Amino acid sequence: RGRGRLLAIVGPTAAGKTEMAMRLAERTPIEVVSADSRQVYRRMDIGSAKPSRAQMERVRHHLIDVVEPDEGFSLGRFAVMAKQAIKNANMAGKLPVMAGGTGQYAMAVLEGWNVPSVEADPNLRRELENLMKADGLDALAERLRALDPLALEMVDARNPRRLIRAVERASAGHRTGETPRRTPPDFDSLTIGLHVDRQELYRKIDERVERMVEAGFVKEVRSLLESGYDTDLPSMSGIGYREIADYLRGDADLDDAVRRTKFRTHRYARSQYNWFKRDDRRIRWFESSRMEAGIDAALAWMSG
Repeated sequence: RGRGRLLAIVGPTAAGKTEMAMRLAERTPIEVVSADSRQVYRRMDIGSAKPSRAQMERVRHHLIDVVEPDEGFSLGRFAVMAKQAIKNANMAGKLPVMAGGTGQYAMAVLEGWNVPSVEADPNLRRELENLMKADGLDALAERLRALDPLALEMVDARNPRRLIRAVERASAGHRTGETPRRTPPDFDSLTIGLHVDRQELYRKIDERVERMVEAGFVKEVRSLLESGYDTDLPSMSGIGYREIADYLRGDADLDDAVRRTKFRTHRYARSQYNWFKRDDRRIRWFESSRMEAGIDAALAWMSG
């Protein structure tokens, strides 16, 4: 075959995407391409739920620990790096497996989006920051609703940086749901989605957050803050990091920070489902509890 292959495993946070990739690795040689907008940052290991050191030693992973927390990282940069990793894995005779819950990252690669670069407009950003200070996050959300209502459904509306960035993209004419210009990918792909009953997913999320705290999440955030990485950085505005930073500054107790982290992650998981449901025709869904059936489907596709 002249064309390469790509298996994508998508779904909400805590659904078991990394577990499925590692179980697949027991049955066929793979390389993992992370499609997670948080795992690209170095030193942000616990809060982004990166694969363990043992997992990364057993299976080669790409797009993890790519940039420092104060460096910018864009969808366009991800797409270029991911396509190269996929090409290299195919050339090495391994199946590239793209696993992650950042919907735009995954779809940009699967659909061959030509991602335009949207440079920050200092004047617009200043205007939006002033709007937020004067009228709060709801005013920013209303601005985005007027420009791109679908983007408001997809973005974390409690995350000021994400909201501002979404308004910037919409203001530059890039609307969510509009078909981006595409270059057909040079690989065949299968996309498997992992589904978990909502209440069960919330339970898994809550357990994961508690494990993160037990594993030293507070220490991780303290180290980042002491190194000068403040919560105004896009990397540090991620779920959990702001909440734990509030605790470390004395603005919340730990129980409250943990509770808010769980709540924000529940909301994020709902938005992930909304995103992936837009692409139901492409995705073959499997219950997370029937992960082995998804692995069998992937192996059958490979041998077909």
